[in-house]
Amino acid sequence: MSSPDLSIQTLFSVKGKIALVTGGGTGIGKAIASAFVQNGAKVYIAARKEAQLKETAAELTARGPGSAHYIVANIGSKSGVDELIAALASREPNKNLHILVNNSGISWGAPFDAVPEDKGWDNVMAVNVKSLFYLTAGLSTWLAKDSTAIDPGRVINISSTASVTPHVESVVSAEGSGTYSYNVSKAAVNHLTSILAVKLGPSKITVNAICPGIFPTKMTAYAFKTAGEDKVARTQPTGRVGMPQDLAGLALFLTSPASAHVTGAHILLDGGATLSKQGVAPQTKL
Repeated sequence: MSSPDLSIQTLFSVKGKIALVTGGGTGIGKAIASAFVQNGAKVYIAARKEAQLKETAAELTARGPGSAHYIVANIGSKSGVDELIAALASREPNKNLHILVNNSGISWGAPFDAVPEDKGWDNVMAVNVKSLFYLTAGLSTWLAKDSTAIDPGRVINISSTASVTPHVESVVSAEGSGTYSYNVSKAAVNHLTSILAVKLGPSKITVNAICPGIFPTKMTAYAFKTAGEDKVARTQPTGRVGMPQDLAGLALFLTSPASAHVTGAHILLDGGATLSKQGVAPQTKL
């Protein structure tokens, strides 16, 4: 048997792949979409705000060598998910898709005794969990179409370190307010990732979750505005918050041949912040 090609160009390649990134106009989604485009993929970004999508798609395409295209979509309901799939089908009539990144998400902070049912719970669970399920299910045959054991279809679910902590009042929420439904929704994303990994494994589709810590995004804007980036960074073991290249590296790994045998993983991407807050004992010399 000849030795495999273990060059970076082959092992971490997404060249020629077709990807869909929800919430791809800004923040985490934009960083991941940019990584794909800069490595030769054709990427569709989807979100509600057309002006933002149009600007991002033009920016990413100009950088190349891949290309970025946008679809305006509101996936807070199954009908919205179905409309997104139909719009994608009009662009890709052969139903080719290799990578799905379920990144769209929302949060809601409120005092313990004043969390509204509709916006505080129903909408958060609909966008963060229900849409992820329906979009993955609806595109599963697309992802399986060209998949093999060596080059499977890929699903990345964007979860959060909030999924593994019971603390809902933090630097990212106003004093006295907690992100109760957000933390629960992201814990559900983790478990749904495991369920989908088992369900779609026989179809040669991998499903993994990235659990980011603090990155400069719309969702963490409150912390950066009130405390300032330097103060936020000092709460992190690495002395800094997350950067686009942190997301890019992990996303490229999870969508390239390098991770063909990785599925059902929930990967913390927080510089060790979650473990540190749990009081992990310091290393001692033996």
